[in-house]
Amino acid sequence: MYHRVLAEPDPLQPDVPHQALLAEQFRTLAGAFNVLPLHEAAELLQQGGLPPGAACITFDDGYRDNHDLALPLLREYKLPATVFVATGYLNGGRMFNDSVVETVRRLDTGEIDLSRVGLGKRLVSDVASRRTLIGDLTKAVKYLDPAERDEFCEELCRRADSRLPTDLMMDDAQVKAMSDAGVDIGGHTVSHPILARIDGDTAQREIETNRDQITALTGKQPLCFAYPNGKPNLDYTSAHARMVSKAGYRAAVSTAVGVASDDADPFQLPRFMPRERSAAQFVARMVRMATHRHRQVAD
Repeated sequence: MYHRVLAEPDPLQPDVPHQALLAEQFRTLAGAFNVLPLHEAAELLQQGGLPPGAACITFDDGYRDNHDLALPLLREYKLPATVFVATGYLNGGRMFNDSVVETVRRLDTGEIDLSRVGLGKRLVSDVASRRTLIGDLTKAVKYLDPAERDEFCEELCRRADSRLPTDLMMDDAQVKAMSDAGVDIGGHTVSHPILARIDGDTAQREIETNRDQITALTGKQPLCFAYPNGKPNLDYTSAHARMVSKAGYRAAVSTAVGVASDDADPFQLPRFMPRERSAAQFVARMVRMATHRHRQVAD
């Protein structure tokens, strides 16, 4: 599971892979694993016919760098992937977590009062303090009411006293280009809400409107869905899984860390984010996870 990919390493986002690292991981996947489209893997899993070494590649949210930097690598290594798109942020939008990162990046050195979100007064100085602040702020505002969260992020942006980027997400043409290149475009709601924090009618509307917008953009109804934030029973519930199934999806993924055993719910498939910084470590973890899956099935 990936989100962004950067042209160069970013000290404020050490867990985000840069293009050279992603190329190394993709080269490893292409050479050592059986990489399948997610919808195909989910179907084979249900049938008990998933081949050895099966793996899937997914990207969440719909970042422009998925098109600019990841797509050329997917083509080079002939790898399938699914990109889950939150359609409300296309064409110049910015997600709240990126507002946090880009604001903290631009803050002057000094003290900032964040008592409004329970963080008190914090000193902003070096890279380490900014990185810590990004993590703390993201956690502090993630579960706020969406309107309150947006209002706080706007206030935070004003403190940076500079223009934040508006080109982080794909535009319609780039989504269509990825789809035309063979990348599956999956559903991820319109505005990326925490589904468990909104009422059922709104959640269903988010799921179905996103599906319809993706269908209109690509000419194909999306086959797979990713729950925003994605923690089972905290960010979404079984009721939302039923909504996704009713909306015509074949499978859905969470952010529960793990690999799918043969008896996994196809609408609550686990994933994990590769954080390794070398091919050897990457392969070791993939093999370890695969071994764990076979042990789960045997048990």
